[in-house]
Amino acid sequence: MGAAENEMKLTFPSLSQNESFARAAVSGFIARLDPTVDELSDIKTAVSEAVTNCIVHAYRDCVGDIFINVKIFGGNRIYIKIRDKGCGIENIPQAMEPLFTTAPEQERAGLGFAIMEAFMDKVKVQSRSGKGTAVVMEKVLKTRRTAR
Repeated sequence: MGAAENEMKLTFPSLSQNESFARAAVSGFIARLDPTVDELSDIKTAVSEAVTNCIVHAYRDCVGDIFINVKIFGGNRIYIKIRDKGCGIENIPQAMEPLFTTAPEQERAGLGFAIMEAFMDKVKVQSRSGKGTAVVMEKVLKTRRTAR
């Protein structure tokens, strides 16, 4: 994978108002790569879905920390890891099925992972029950200009 050209790390509480902050922080960090409007929208949506999963599912009855790590690699490749120390996911394949949700009382559509997979090039989910979940997403931006 090689060394990252640039990297940022954030930690913030799992409050619903912080979801928009997470989107803005990630999009601001990658802005120097001059992504297209569609690419930026896709990344912001994927980040929003991952952070919302932490807020709604990982920390159901409490507030906990959400961790975001974003790395920029050569070739305009972006790596985004969003993790929590919440309840974890017992059955990852089931959780990634479209329309599956563990929060139907909150009128959740169960499309978060499907949206992440549609908008990013790669999505990987790791989880341990009672320990938390990490979602790693990657996307290669179309080359519009060389990053500096």
